[in-house]
Amino acid sequence: MPSNIATTDAVIIGGGHNGLVCAYYLAKAGLKVRVCERRSIVGGAAVTEEFHPGFRNSVASYTVSLLNPEVIADMQLKTYGLKVVKRPISNFLPIDNNNYLKLGGGLERTQEEFRKFSPRDAERLPEYYDRIDAVADVLRDISTKTPPNPKRGIRAALQAAVQLWPVAKGSNQLHRDVYDLFTKSARSFLDAWFENEHIKAAFGFDAIVGNYASPDTPGSAYVLLHHVFGEVDGEKGAWGHAIGGMGAITQAMKQACESVGVEITTDAPVDKVIVDNGAATGVTLANGESINAKRVIANVNPKMLYGQMFNEGDLDPEFARRMDGYKNGSGTFRMNVALSELPDFTALPGKDSAEHHQCGIVIAPTLDYMDRAYVDAKANGWSKQPIVEMLIPSTLDDSLAPEGQHVASLFCQQFSPQLPDGQSWHDAREAAAETIIDTVTAHAPNFRDAVLGKMILSPLDLEEKLGLIGGDIMHGVMTLDQMWAARPLMNHGDYRGPLKGLYMCGAGSHPGGGVTGLPGRNAAREILADGK
Repeated sequence: MPSNIATTDAVIIGGGHNGLVCAYYLAKAGLKVRVCERRSIVGGAAVTEEFHPGFRNSVASYTVSLLNPEVIADMQLKTYGLKVVKRPISNFLPIDNNNYLKLGGGLERTQEEFRKFSPRDAERLPEYYDRIDAVADVLRDISTKTPPNPKRGIRAALQAAVQLWPVAKGSNQLHRDVYDLFTKSARSFLDAWFENEHIKAAFGFDAIVGNYASPDTPGSAYVLLHHVFGEVDGEKGAWGHAIGGMGAITQAMKQACESVGVEITTDAPVDKVIVDNGAATGVTLANGESINAKRVIANVNPKMLYGQMFNEGDLDPEFARRMDGYKNGSGTFRMNVALSELPDFTALPGKDSAEHHQCGIVIAPTLDYMDRAYVDAKANGWSKQPIVEMLIPSTLDDSLAPEGQHVASLFCQQFSPQLPDGQSWHDAREAAAETIIDTVTAHAPNFRDAVLGKMILSPLDLEEKLGLIGGDIMHGVMTLDQMWAARPLMNHGDYRGPLKGLYMCGAGSHPGGGVTGLPGRNAAREILADGK
């Protein structure tokens, strides 16, 4: 056998967190597994890098909540150094020079905050939380299951019935809430609960995270729900920070994989999937190496897999046509900045670390503001008043910056995946970054002068650096036509591709985006079910 041909039981394309999770479960079950990662470091979008001398931060993914507790336990991630600390509160929303809203820290405390704006909304909050939690519980359960494949007939129908039974047996109220959350816009859903525009914005922000859409877009209420079904240390809906950044998660996963014999190869971009007699039988790397494998498992965006890694004629034309219509693009622009001091907000002054510096700082005071940002981006490429969520993880983790200084993650929307009139993001990225800095400085006047250095990741940068097509952090938009049994396409929602031996384990499969580990875990279960 030529020296440039290797053989393994399973080869995984992409060493992002879902690829590592899938690799672990397969190797634990006794398979010989090789992971091929095109970058020099594993982790995909969940990595920590130095971006300015002495300053490190999570590059793209930036906060912890959705990582499945069973994945953490099975992979023994805490044994390998993973430590997650909770935010003291969830979010801080500066509204204007005099007003702000805090969210989190317990029901009673949030109610107290809400009373500043609407006593009625404060009284409605407990019921809202109860109703959202009831639907989120359904989602948590479904997210761990394999979606039905209609091609399997009665078996698929039974699968669907079992998974949807918690909804079917629920109250009429639960039926209505599920329907509303999956079909309504975030605005129409929140209008039915609250009267104050700032309170609506506090919840509505989750509806457009990673979603290139307006809060008026039908179906955006579901994205709101997608961001509340996580937990930290058993506390539902809580958000936290991984000490050492998001890379601490994937480095712990890497150690767990190596402990069960997974072979991880970095600087190894996959060129093509090898197809023989209608089956995926391995991959070829950019360096010319071939890897023969009984199973080829893709942890990359479906658009990248099927659009770039197959030769013409390898895929059924109808499948290729449908995949060509797969939608990407989250309107995301990421920045990491090194700061000489903490931002001093006009609405809540002070540069000493306080709880509002230790949570998500959301600049999007109303749903109208969010809608204008989207409309502006659609017309002009990016909004001149973008939506900005800023986290300052160095307030919880002193390993990320020199003493007395800080790093900030800026997750920004809306920024069109493709600029109008043939413009390139490579030419516009600096101007867009300045707009973002201006937006934060309008609320914290010292912010611009505090910036010592920055890492800028436009939608195009996110695609080129991390394989996020169109800058899409979700590996495909989270709309009803690309969810559950239809993610990425109908008849392939069960992690099996259109060729024998081909599987998908990334965020482009159920349950979608976020650092959950669930696509990797669920895919491994199906791969093993197909036999060793």
